[in-house]
Amino acid sequence: MPIKIPEKYQSNSKYEVGTIELRSTYAKLITNNENHKLLIDKDHLCGAYDGDTVVVQKIFNPRARFKAKVIEVLKSENKQLLCYVKNGQLFSVKEDVLLKFNQADIVAKEGDIVVIAKEKIIEIIGNIDNPKIDEIISLILYSEDYRLKKEDLENITEGKTFDKRVDLTHLPFCTIDPATAKDHDDAIYFDEQNDILYVAIADVSSYVPQGSNIDKQAFKRGLSMYLPGKVLPMLPAYLSEDLCSLKPDVDRFSFVFAMYIDRKNSQVIKSELFEATINSKRKFSYGRIDRALKGQRDQHDNLDKEIFNSLDSLYKVTQAFKTKRLKTGYDFRTTEFRLVLNKQQQIESVSKEESSPSHSLVEECMLLANIQAAQKLGSNGIFRVHDEPTLQKINQLITDINLLGLEVSPQKTVHRTIVHAQKKAAQVGLSKEVDELIIKSQQQAHYSSANGGHFGLGFEHYSHFTSPIRRYSDLVLHRILKTKVVPKDIDTVCESISSAERNIASCVWDFEDRKYARWAGNNLYKEFMVKLVDIEKNIVELLDGAVGAKVIITNYKGQKLFSKFKVKLLSSDVVTKEIIGEVKY
Repeated sequence: MPIKIPEKYQSNSKYEVGTIELRSTYAKLITNNENHKLLIDKDHLCGAYDGDTVVVQKIFNPRARFKAKVIEVLKSENKQLLCYVKNGQLFSVKEDVLLKFNQADIVAKEGDIVVIAKEKIIEIIGNIDNPKIDEIISLILYSEDYRLKKEDLENITEGKTFDKRVDLTHLPFCTIDPATAKDHDDAIYFDEQNDILYVAIADVSSYVPQGSNIDKQAFKRGLSMYLPGKVLPMLPAYLSEDLCSLKPDVDRFSFVFAMYIDRKNSQVIKSELFEATINSKRKFSYGRIDRALKGQRDQHDNLDKEIFNSLDSLYKVTQAFKTKRLKTGYDFRTTEFRLVLNKQQQIESVSKEESSPSHSLVEECMLLANIQAAQKLGSNGIFRVHDEPTLQKINQLITDINLLGLEVSPQKTVHRTIVHAQKKAAQVGLSKEVDELIIKSQQQAHYSSANGGHFGLGFEHYSHFTSPIRRYSDLVLHRILKTKVVPKDIDTVCESISSAERNIASCVWDFEDRKYARWAGNNLYKEFMVKLVDIEKNIVELLDGAVGAKVIITNYKGQKLFSKFKVKLLSSDVVTKEIIGEVKY
């Protein structure tokens, strides 16, 4: 129904009625006229929140960015909101917006995090001074707090048995994962004599029937959520860490690709997919395999020697495949920061995780299995799709790269343009910085029932097959490959998983940024080396201290992107996650 303006405002054109649509730093007024959207400063919302129907007074100032202010809330959505008490008033945690609230009703104390509904406090979560509250704040903000509740799920003790299951328990499979990993989705074995690469994946679909309570919960979650030092799994722990996990020295059901390799041409001649039972002989960390590939073998018996010899050979094979892959795909130099928290849930240190030879070995094996799985789907199923960057994004990328002092020009294709930029960057030692810009220009990958190829990897067919313990998409793919039946609601499934993936990423970033803000609050007036990462928003990234923390600088004077200098931390707000600093000249 059209929104009607109250009679007392009808005679004056300076009033407008509409619905509030909140953004991170401002709000929009959505009216009956789709082409007429007024911007509102958050300080002029006067207690209104996202979804509320309001009357605004227009601001007749052609130079002003914000064109209206709220003067009356006609209808409130009355949704549950996470808020905090500041100076005796309630503000939303997510947008830091002052809410319309009777101060006499505020029974919480300064800094308390509360849940409100129908203009009443219904729960006090805790106080913002307690670092242990950060997890629940992020989970509530992104509607992921249900993960903390214990579900009444059936206790599966064994999977289905099949006469057709192939016995591979005699083969020396091994798993290669982070040293702290509790779940093991994949195991590999390379038959050097016959050039057959076996990639065995946890056969989760044999334990989780479609439509079961466990399946419904897994679909709702979409993926496992990884927080610093903690995982909120997609599946119950007795499945993800035990029955489905390819642990060493126990028989486990698996879904296996046997891929026949043509070493000379770096291609898979043919592949076979079948259900099997394996018995992983070793559980390795990435670090141990890195050392083994360098010749530093801390082997204990002939089996260790056999496996290390096989992995040496497999590494050479996978690197040849990688070289071929990079003719159409990309190899970006990225660094992931891992927050290490102490018992008080404060940042103790930040580790850098960069790709190593062992990571590359495992990754190339998984890519090959994912490609083979996608090729067996045909034209309909569940694919991992990554679209080519838009022309606008590529033009902006070229502009940003040239601001670094490089002379990059558009080439005949997007791929050639990106490779051209990477070569130019390598010549002047800016590979990492240019790769950061290239990654920012990329589209977000998503799941689709139709094959669209994967631009970043350079593959015409690609899907996710190798992680059914932690990704629901892979579980769906396993079922399709086994039954040859695509779910009727596959488009809905793809959209749901893609949405869950985005939401989980936002939730984790929210949690980590709040931890960074807490750290900054304990390190005010100290100086740290930074690099400028956003010249429009004046944002720098710490290079020491809590590496990776983002800081807004107040005295930006046109420094070049990625330039490095010292910044003094001036303030930090744990609720808004905003850290403020100034450049030391």
